[in-house]
Amino acid sequence: MTSLKFVTAAVIGTMLFGGNGSVSKADSQTAAGSLTKIRVGYIGITCEAPIFSAVENGFFKEEGLDPELVKCEWSKYKDVLALGGFDITHHLIMYLLKPIEQGLDVKFTAGVHTGCLRVQTATDSKIKTIQDLRGKRIGVPGMGTPPFIFANRVLSANGIDASRDVTWTVYPAGELGLALEKGQVDAVADSEPIGTLLMADGKVRNIADQATDAPYKDEYCCAVVVSGKFLASNPKAAAAATRALLKGAKWVQENPAAAARLSVEKKYLASNPELNTLALSHLRYVPSVSGAEAAVKSAAEQMKVAGMLNSGTDVAALAKKAFVQLDGVSDEWLQSLHVDKVAGGQLPPDEIYRVRAELAGNGSHPTLASCCSPE
Repeated sequence: MTSLKFVTAAVIGTMLFGGNGSVSKADSQTAAGSLTKIRVGYIGITCEAPIFSAVENGFFKEEGLDPELVKCEWSKYKDVLALGGFDITHHLIMYLLKPIEQGLDVKFTAGVHTGCLRVQTATDSKIKTIQDLRGKRIGVPGMGTPPFIFANRVLSANGIDASRDVTWTVYPAGELGLALEKGQVDAVADSEPIGTLLMADGKVRNIADQATDAPYKDEYCCAVVVSGKFLASNPKAAAAATRALLKGAKWVQENPAAAARLSVEKKYLASNPELNTLALSHLRYVPSVSGAEAAVKSAAEQMKVAGMLNSGTDVAALAKKAFVQLDGVSDEWLQSLHVDKVAGGQLPPDEIYRVRAELAGNGSHPTLASCCSPE
């Protein structure tokens, strides 16, 4: 298998397609000078689709905001957020819980999507269940990355001590499949779109899937996260920006193919629409406020059991510290929110076969970057 290396599959909406109902176009109704500036952090990865769709569809402007996108590197992302380099983004709950425990002043405000992470093994492997991983080698894109944290949680839930009963090996995200094929590891923990592309290649099968397996399938992996300092001084703008991102999430759910095409055409990423569409279709962009609050609690509880949070940490207190409810951001508001379904915006029924044909026909895989882990 040729190595898979991902550069971005963020997707965007287009300003040609507005919402309906509570998503009426407001650009022409709001003078540019009256918009509140807000800095939105991004890396340029698959699951950041709502950020780009919110910008391109004018959802920030509808909320009275003038967004400035601030591009960050994975290695500096948390530091830039902590130092006030940007005001809001959406990111992985599990990735930020430990820093919040250690004092990072950020708040989760709403869930964006589920389904990023997987543990996979080769299709011809004798490993059938998580229990079969005891004593085995697991490839991850980095220690402390979301795939590593997810695998730790799954192992712990199955009675396996991740610090003693398995061997962790780090590979670049795009080389995990190759390491598995060469027999250098027995299983891999990965994220989108790597997991979907390996499945499309027919070389792996899932033994744990955050998108489909209980209790993870209903847990939000990514949530809106806002700087605590910005929230304290601009609560209305923080709520408005949260709403803009949640509108973006709903638009992506309705139009994954259109979002994937636009992400390439608008040059938010270097990939191709077919692969982006397939990866986005695996994620479930059904935003929720209560779902995010529940995810913060459940992730913190399991991370503590797995030894990834301090043994003395009060999980309830940590969850209360990490999550905040904002005025005008509620599940009731989300239920009343409607966005357009654009022509040709949905997943073609034969997409998996088209992607397989493309992967088989290429001498090398397209350049791609992992959703939830640094290169």
